[in-house]
Amino acid sequence: MNQDELLARLNGIEWNDFECKRAQRGVPEDAYKTVSAFANTAGGWLVFGVSEANGQLEVTGVAEPDKVQNDFLAVLRGGQKLNRVIAVDAHRFEIDGKHVFAFHVPELCRSEKPVYLKGDPRQSYIRRAAGDEQVTQSELERFLRDAAQDRYDGVALTDIPVDQCFDETTVRWYQEQFAQRNPEHVEITDPIAFLLNWNFVVEQGGKALPTRAGVLLFGTGRYVRQILPRPVLDYQRIDTSFDNWSADQRWHDRYVFEENIFQTWQGLVARYMRIAEHPFSLDPATLRRNDDPPDYVAFREAAINLLIHQDYGDHGRKASIKLFTDRTVFWNPGDAFATEAELLDPTEKEVRNPAIVKAFRRIGLSDQAGTGIRAIFRNWHELGRTPPRLNNDKARKEFELELINQPLVTEAMQRFRATLGATLTPEQADALALALTLPQGEPLSLTAIRSLGISTTQQARAVADQLVLQQLLDKLSDIQYQVRDEIRQRFAREADVQAGDRVGTKSGPSRDKATGVVTGVVTGEVTGEVRRLLAVMSGEMRRREIQEALGLKHEDHFRDAYLLPAMALGAVEMTQPDKPRSSKQRYRLTEQGEALRDGDGE
Repeated sequence: MNQDELLARLNGIEWNDFECKRAQRGVPEDAYKTVSAFANTAGGWLVFGVSEANGQLEVTGVAEPDKVQNDFLAVLRGGQKLNRVIAVDAHRFEIDGKHVFAFHVPELCRSEKPVYLKGDPRQSYIRRAAGDEQVTQSELERFLRDAAQDRYDGVALTDIPVDQCFDETTVRWYQEQFAQRNPEHVEITDPIAFLLNWNFVVEQGGKALPTRAGVLLFGTGRYVRQILPRPVLDYQRIDTSFDNWSADQRWHDRYVFEENIFQTWQGLVARYMRIAEHPFSLDPATLRRNDDPPDYVAFREAAINLLIHQDYGDHGRKASIKLFTDRTVFWNPGDAFATEAELLDPTEKEVRNPAIVKAFRRIGLSDQAGTGIRAIFRNWHELGRTPPRLNNDKARKEFELELINQPLVTEAMQRFRATLGATLTPEQADALALALTLPQGEPLSLTAIRSLGISTTQQARAVADQLVLQQLLDKLSDIQYQVRDEIRQRFAREADVQAGDRVGTKSGPSRDKATGVVTGVVTGEVTGEVRRLLAVMSGEMRRREIQEALGLKHEDHFRDAYLLPAMALGAVEMTQPDKPRSSKQRYRLTEQGEALRDGDGE
């Protein structure tokens, strides 16, 4: 972090990767809770010499800089207050004659978590939003399970009989797939001998024992449920859009899989075939289709990712797949150990269930190591759709992937590009389209550009830098860019004009003072989502208050489908438009928004 980047952060608010402390003459005790939280979650910046006043961050300076820095670093290296030595990246700045320190606390690897205080694992902290939270007992158990040297799926089970626990049909099916895929291996026909050869059965003390992976993959229902007292997967088909559904509404098709993992996969494919976007037939033996079009590849890799990477030691939460008309949501207990950027790299990653992962890869039911997420993004991009959304929540230890069935380049975007007077490569055009879908003030990262099927960070940077040269983007830092204000404004104007052309009017809504009737409404722009938002607005409201009033739980969806369209219409405005990230930010209806709301009610 350089000084300009620090100053830019200080214009915003504290959040999940940014925490400020006054620390004038000493290190505050709660700073070490933040160190624990950052190290256990996704890392972050801890800044000394900055205070919060009236919801704003203010540089107050460290009065005794050498003492504060030395004391802090000594504790981090001492290994006494914290159970791990924490190597931070330290930066010292002088702003208006005042000393400020910025320390980057890295996320530790899974085997070194949790980081805790005073020798007590219960004093572990995680970072959620702008706060440090002490872990619950179940959260602590997840950390300890992931950190164990003996991986959870490889543990031998002493209380399950090896000669009774396996489903013979599943084992035979797997043997056939393995023989076809690996003809160089000597065929082992005996099921137990085959499983023993691949460590799904192990010998201990002269006795053959099944492993947890063996039972989860090949076990009969009785023994699967004995070691996993919750479903493997909850599949739901919901014949409405994501936005129009609430948790109290009934699904249209549901199946709760409590069979072994391979039986779950077979049943899931059968259900997918009923609703596949492009009709196709599968090889009944391999459950693969010859042409592998993008929609199936993305679904297959996302579903297998869910089955092989979930935390099977978490008995309180179950994996789910929800198919809406406009998206499919895959949710897993258990976070990915890698970052989002690392997930897009073609390198092998550390995994939670190595035995289960290898079982799928041996028969070609998953792409090669390290390429599954890349395959999802690549194939979704081939369909011309908005990049999938990842939420790898390291605090809650959960992973969510959304396949969004929306075009990346809309008709309005195509027309706008024709007016730019710039020659763009397909990659540059897609990056610009993605940048324009982001809320104003939210930067475009190199990782986001890579989600468009671009292989490396270097290639993504080259795409972004060319857009900067063409004066379409501004460069904020080495990894972040932003659409230039005048380009965003031009796009908004062009979209408004095109929308007006489609409905026969270019004027905004207005209310006749005598009759109270709203006229000139651009109906093509006032979506059902916007109408719902206007109906719940009252006075000045926080973003979270509006979202809760609508009964929505996904922030990105609320922002993209509700708040931004309403603001683009001029129906909703910020109370502090010059400080979009202010903790005091509120939203209110404009006169135009009130006219729309009241007109809808008549």
